[in-house]
Amino acid sequence: MGVAELLLKKKEELAAKNLAEGLAFMEENAKQPGVVTTESGLQYEIMVEGEGLKPALEDTVLCHYHGTNLAGEVFDSSVQRKKPAAFPLNKVIKGWTEALQLMPVGSKWKLTIPAHLAYKKEQISKELGPNSTLVFEVELMGIL
Repeated sequence: MGVAELLLKKKEELAAKNLAEGLAFMEENAKQPGVVTTESGLQYEIMVEGEGLKPALEDTVLCHYHGTNLAGEVFDSSVQRKKPAAFPLNKVIKGWTEALQLMPVGSKWKLTIPAHLAYKKEQISKELGPNSTLVFEVELMGIL
C-alpha cells in the first residue's frame, strides 16, 4: 500500500470515527431540556429569545458567534476577534442557513450541527476533521 492509499485510509477511518462520535453526541444532546431537533437533524437551544424579524434565505445577517468541535476546541470565533461578522444566508453551511431563518433578531442560540449540514467529509482545519459535528453559540444581531 502506497502513501496516498494509507493517507486515504486514515482519512476514511477518521471520518467514520467522527461521524459515530457526532451521532452519539447528538443522540444524548437531544435528551437535554430545551434542545429542539429539526427534521433535518439540526439541534438548537434558545439561550436568549429576540423579538426582531427573522431573516430570509436571500438576506445578509450580522452575527457574533463562537464555534467549537465536540472536544471544545475553538475553530472560529467572531467573539474572540471582538468583531461581528456579516454573512449572506445562502452562502453558509446548511445548518446555519436553516437555524438563522428560525431566529428572530436579538436571539442567541446554541446550535449543534451534524456533519451532513456542515462540511461533510471535508477536512477544514486541525480542529475540524472529516464528518465533524459543530457546536456554535450564535447571536443574531441584525439583518443587513
